[in-house]
This record gives sequence, structure tokens and C-alpha cells, in this order.
Amino acid sequence: MAEIYGTGNLAPIPDDLSIVQFMLDHQHSTRPVPPNHRPWYIEDESGRKVEYDEVKFRTNALANALHSKWKLVCIFSPNHVDYPIVIWAAFRLGAVITATNPSYTAEELVHSLTTTKAKLLVVHPWNLSVALEAAKIAKLPADRIVLLESLPEKEKAAGAQFATVPQLVAEGAKAKKAFTERKLKKGEAKTKLAFLSFSSGTTGLPKAVKIPHYSVISNVIQIASYCQADTLPPHQRKIRPGDVGIAVLPFYHIYGIVVIMHFEAFYGQTVVVTPKFDFLAFLNSIQRHRINFLTVVPPMIVALCKHPAVKKFDLSSLHFVASGAAPLSAELTQQLAKLFPKVRIGQGYGMTETSTVIAFPQREQHVCTPGSAGRLLPGVVIKVVRPDGSLAPRGETGEFVVKSPSNALGYLNNEKATKETFRDGWVHTGDEVYVNDANELFVVDRIKDLIKVRGFQVAPPELEGHILELKDVSDVCIVGKPDEYSGEVPYAFIVPSPDAHERIKKDPAEGDKIKAAVIKHVADNKVHFKRLTGGVEFIDVIPRNPSGKLLRRVLRDRLRAQQATKPKL
Repeated sequence: MAEIYGTGNLAPIPDDLSIVQFMLDHQHSTRPVPPNHRPWYIEDESGRKVEYDEVKFRTNALANALHSKWKLVCIFSPNHVDYPIVIWAAFRLGAVITATNPSYTAEELVHSLTTTKAKLLVVHPWNLSVALEAAKIAKLPADRIVLLESLPEKEKAAGAQFATVPQLVAEGAKAKKAFTERKLKKGEAKTKLAFLSFSSGTTGLPKAVKIPHYSVISNVIQIASYCQADTLPPHQRKIRPGDVGIAVLPFYHIYGIVVIMHFEAFYGQTVVVTPKFDFLAFLNSIQRHRINFLTVVPPMIVALCKHPAVKKFDLSSLHFVASGAAPLSAELTQQLAKLFPKVRIGQGYGMTETSTVIAFPQREQHVCTPGSAGRLLPGVVIKVVRPDGSLAPRGETGEFVVKSPSNALGYLNNEKATKETFRDGWVHTGDEVYVNDANELFVVDRIKDLIKVRGFQVAPPELEGHILELKDVSDVCIVGKPDEYSGEVPYAFIVPSPDAHERIKKDPAEGDKIKAAVIKHVADNKVHFKRLTGGVEFIDVIPRNPSGKLLRRVLRDRLRAQQATKPKL
């Protein structure tokens, strides 16, 4: 089997521009409208609109205030309308950005600061106390901390020592130009670092991924090239200039950085910026701002399908829901399609190491092929590799190996991990996949997460999607339970629905009935080796990383710890 190539033609990619020059100063052939025709960002709560002229003005003014003091900037904040301003101002100066999870503890933030050697910390007031603790441990002086906005009135005295982004913008706007913009030579965008983005960390401590300017620009152009080739009438297309999207997914994550912050703004869409995800507030924002385009992760789709409050809101403005960051099962896709028959639905595939999207929702389908992670983008070349190293034909599973102009350069100061994942221009994803004749990608699971029952492979997402059909189940995670006879057997951690939880509180026997119903539901519909012979356990919440990926290792470790404490017969 030969290598498989992405769908369609890829427009030329400039290799001498920084991301900020590409976004604010350049009119690429795939950009459907001039950049100043509509607001770029809207602050969710206040409704404040930030248009192109203000974006460019604030970016340049902030760069002028900062000049070239710091070469690596860490942002420790929830989503904010000035988040892209800080990033692009840093890029004017040739600095590198590392964006961190605002829910980090001080210890986790120290890991980011010391790994990247960040010299400036831009912090939201919500995160100041953690930032100060981490900065002290990392020996980062207080004058290297900048607040994204002013502290509340009652806290202003304590924060008087810190500059704020609005203050710096005002100072930079008044001052004479004090910086020389970083200009790239031909080909330099391929090596000049833009981001040090931390990987998801599903298999251990997150690693800092080295992403050059060219990678982000490439991915924006890849998606735009794919969308421009859509032959449907404009009003029927999934991705349309002028639509309103919403940024509830975090800007520090590669999905938020590339697809939401950069691509949507580039393609003529307006992004409503929400600092944190609360499901009821999310529904209210969709209704209030008349959101058209939802970029979500599977847990949000579970809530859209199961939360009783959904019916109380007017969500008629929606026309496209795109899921990513974790597999969306065929069952969940079909549930969502049934509840929202007029909404187009699809999912994509990407990872930090490919910065970001490799497959994007099918253009021509109202509801994309259930279970498919989308169609391969222009410029992508992939291989599906069998365990023996040979290439699998279409329809056969193997490890997903990908080459794309958007690929990252490797991991920072981690030669061993870089050699394992980045080989001769190819990223070895560690995902078990197959590709059909229509260039549609299907992700079976992480290779390390597949459960092997007497030699048969069981993909947890298949069972999870099936179990989520049950009204008494709010969330589920399947892991392999060690078994002396079978090697491993499927074991289900279940979060009961609110109604089921109330019934269990009144009568504990209800819990046994629900567990039995889950086991029977799988046994009645799946082959024998996929049955839940390991058992079912109730749990309050399924652990996930911030991008929505299940942290199976946490529950695997929990299960094995439980087994280790059981007395041996």
C-alpha cells in the first residue's frame, strides 16, 4: 500500500512571514474577505466588539511598550480578548510564546516556566496568587509579571506594583516607536519558533512542543484551501465568512490557538471570547450572540444531548457543530443529529505535534460519516503502518503516521521523545486508525489504550459511545482490567445521570439494576469479547484533560490499586 495524500490542492504558503504579519499585514489568496469587514472578537459578557483596526493598533502599541526586553513570554490566563494581542505583540518583537493552563497549580506552572525558561509572565487577575507563588519558586522577579487587566477595586492596592496590558497599550501608543520588528528571511519561518505548546499529557508529564511560525500559517492555509474548494451554495457550507463562532475551548490549547484564534479570524468569522466554560452560560451565550459555528469537544456534545436545560434555550442560530480533540462516537453523532436535524455535524483530527488539524469535517455531508474523524486536508501525506512496519491497505488498521507542512519540529530539550515521535519528517501519532476510499479517517483508539481480550482488540470509544445511548448514563470510561485467563477484560466507570443518581440515593438497589442494564446493553449488541466481564463501577466524574480527552491512565491506576488491596484467596 502506498502513501495516502490529502484531498485537493494546497495554496502557496509564505515562508518568510511571522504569524502576526500573516494575520495583520498580509492578504493571502485563501482569505475570502478583507480583514476589516467585521469584528474579529467579541467579549462574551460585556458584548464589547474588537475590530481589525483596534486589534492592529493594540498589538503595535503593546509591542512598542514592551520593546525587546523578553524573548520568551508565558501567558497564564483563561480566554480573553487581549490574549491574541499579547501573542501578536510578542511576535512583532521576535519573542516566543508559551501558553499555560489557567487551572495549573503553582507546581505545574513552575514546570512550564522552568522548562521553557520564560522571562515574562502575563497573568489574568484570577490567577495572580498562583502566579506569584510559582514565580517565587522559579526565581522570576515581580517586575516580570504583567496583568492582563486591572485587579478589582478592592484588590488594586495589592496589585499596584504590576503593570497591566491596557496601561502598556496606552503608554506604547503615546511613545515614539522603540522597536524594530523581527523580519524573517526566505525559509526562516520554518525554523523560527512561535510557540512552545505543551502536549496533552495523557501518558505522563506534558512535553513542550516546538512550533514554528510556518506550521501555524500552513495549517490556517490548509483549512482555508479545503474550505474554498467547497462547491455547495454559500448558505449551505459548513464554514462561511461572516459567521459567529464561540471560544469556550481554551486558547492555551493547540485547537484553540490555531483553529479558533487564528483560522476563524483569518476566514472572516467573528469569535465570541468566553473566559471559562459553564454549560448553562454556554447555552445562554449561543442564544444571546446568535452563534452559528460551535467548536466543541465530545463531553460538550454529551451535555447537548442529555442536559434537560437545552430545551429552554433558543439555539436555532446554530448551523454547524465541529467536534475535535478526542474521538466522537458514531452513536453520539447520531444522537446529536436527531436532536438538531437542521444542524450540520462533523469532527476533525489533530494534535499538538501536527499543529494542529490533519483531517477536517467533510464539506458535502450534512452529517459527516458517523465515526469518521474527517477527511484528510490538502498537503497532508499519511501512512497506516502495521506492527511489522509494512504499510496497511485502505480499510485496515495500523498506526497513524503523518507528514504535513504544519508538523512541529520536536520536543524542547527531550531528544529521546523527539526521536520516538518525529522521524525523518513524519510524526508517529500513536493512534490506531484506518482510512477508507473516500480519504476519510477513522480513529480506533490510542494504541496503548486498546484492550486485548484473548488476542482480540477492543476499542474503548466503541463501547463508550454505545453505553452513552442509555438515559441513565451521563458519562463513561472503559479501561482494561487485568485478567488471569483473558489477559484483560473491559471494565466500565460510569457517571449516573442526575435522575439515576436521585433514584440510587432513595434506593441503593437501583444502582444494581442500572449496572445490570449497562452490562446487558453491551452483551445484547456486541460480540462476546467486548462484553463488560470486568464489571461496572459508579464514579462521580470521569477525569479528563482540559481539551476533553479521557485520562484513562488515571482510572487504570485506580482500578489496579483497588485490585492490589484485595486479599488474595
